[in-house]
Amino acid sequence: MSYPSAPWTLKGFAVQTLQFVDTAQARAFVPPDLDIVSVLPGNTLGVVYLASYAPESVLSYNELIVVPALARYRKNVGFWISHIYVDHPDSMAGGREIWGLPKELAQFTWQMGEENHVSVRQGEQVLCNLHYAHHRRLWRQPLFLPALSMRGKDLLRFKGTFTARLGFGKGSLNIPCESPFAALGLAGAVRTCHYDDMTFVAHAPQIIGHATVLPQA
Repeated sequence: MSYPSAPWTLKGFAVQTLQFVDTAQARAFVPPDLDIVSVLPGNTLGVVYLASYAPESVLSYNELIVVPALARYRKNVGFWISHIYVDHPDSMAGGREIWGLPKELAQFTWQMGEENHVSVRQGEQVLCNLHYAHHRRLWRQPLFLPALSMRGKDLLRFKGTFTARLGFGKGSLNIPCESPFAALGLAGAVRTCHYDDMTFVAHAPQIIGHATVLPQA
C-alpha cells in the first residue's frame, strides 16, 4: 500500500451541509479529552461533506466526511471528524496513518442533472443519501478549515485550505436508522453549500497533546 506524503492537493467538487447538533447527542461521538464548542445554547455545529476528487488530484477518489461537533483542546479549536469514508485504499491508508482519521472504504454513486443525487453505501448498508437541486453560484473564494484528530495517543490539529466557486442551495439528507451516525439527528431538509472548480489542500498535522482516555474500538 502506497500513498503520497502530506500535503495532499485535491481538485474536484463538493457539496456540504452545515447543521446544528444537540451537544448531548454529539458527546458520544467526541473523545472525552475534547470540549464541545456551543454555537447556540445546547447546540454545536455538525457537517456532512461529500466530494469527488478528479484525476488531476494527488489521488482520485470520492469522500464522505461526518462532523458531529466543533471541538476544542486547550486553545485549539477545530472540527472533529467522527466518520469518514472513501473509495480508494491508498486514501484510506494515508488518512489513517498521516492524519489519524478513521477512514473506511465505501461505494459512491453520483447522479448529476436537474436533480442531483449522491448515495454512499458499504455493501448492502446505505450510509446516507443526499438529494440536492441546482444552486445559486457566487464568487470564487478562499476558505480555511481547522480540524482535530487523534493518531494513537497523539491529539492532532491540521488545516485544510481551499479555493472554489462558492454556491448555496437546498437539499434533502436521508440517513437510515442503521447508519453508524444516525444518532446525530442530521437527516431531513438541509441547506447546502457547494464548492465547484475546487482546489483543496490537506496540510500535514501537528501534535498538540496526548489523550488521557483512548476511544473504544
